Amino acid sequence: MADVALAQRNAKSQVREASAWSQLKHNRNWLGFWFMVPAMAFLIFFLAYPLGLGIWLSFTDTRIGRVGHFIATENYEWLWDDAIFWLSVFNTLLYTFLASAIKFAIGLYLALLLNEHMPFKALLRAAVLIPFIVPTVLSALAFWWIFDSQFSIISWSLKHLGLISQNINFLGDTTWARVCVIFANIWRGVPFVAITLLAGLQTVSPSLYEAATLDGATRWQNFRYITYPLLTPIIAVVMTFSVLFTFTDFQLIWAMTRGGPVNATHLMATLSYQRAIIAGQLGEGAAISSAMIPFLLAAIMVSWFGLQRRKWQQGESND
Repeated sequence: MADVALAQRNAKSQVREASAWSQLKHNRNWLGFWFMVPAMAFLIFFLAYPLGLGIWLSFTDTRIGRVGHFIATENYEWLWDDAIFWLSVFNTLLYTFLASAIKFAIGLYLALLLNEHMPFKALLRAAVLIPFIVPTVLSALAFWWIFDSQFSIISWSLKHLGLISQNINFLGDTTWARVCVIFANIWRGVPFVAITLLAGLQTVSPSLYEAATLDGATRWQNFRYITYPLLTPIIAVVMTFSVLFTFTDFQLIWAMTRGGPVNATHLMATLSYQRAIIAGQLGEGAAISSAMIPFLLAAIMVSWFGLQRRKWQQGESND
């Protein structure tokens, strides 16, 4: 009897193995799952785990070289009363809003321009990508020299034109420093927006414009009722990435100003680095980084819920 039961169990296991193997061969969803396993493992080990560890550290008093203890929300309570932290929040929101809005406006204009028939169009498209492919630190160092208080080419040109009598301290003045870092981010981010929107414009059928022109539509009406509605899903995606990249910007700010002068250009990312790595307060720095999560989730949710609306995806009116 024992041998018969063992044989039955072996037969059942073989049937299960055969069914699993046949399912793997014939079910595309099952096969797709196994192909996704390496990517899932990568995301878990290099994204989910560091994120979880950072959130945990934000609830401890961990320092560099010393194991921390759980202190609940003390780090967040400390940040709530920290004027520099709130200044960094203001700087981050201002930096993200202005840079993203201007990048979208210039990027959309360039995309529309490069979509027209013009000489050397391929060369111009390649040239537009140059600011994006240059390493961020090199771009930051170049702008650091351009805005230098002594050797700025801008100050030198204005002095020779007789418009100013002394050099402008671009990175030493709080207002000018904010303008400079925003300008540098715009210069670097416009190509990403322009090329992505240009790819979207390539999918719009020319017959739509031809039909609208025959009906007497102007260029503005073509853009308002054809181009913009059909580009809306792509705009949502590209602006979501643009906002995320800008909100979490670190290299450009740190290489240009280190958050100065007097914390005028400190973003949440740079302040987190300063507190966690330079000052050694890992728990406090992790709390600042964790405080960025609600803002990033909000940006993602706006795009996500927008893309779920079928009419918006199809470029139709929701009225």
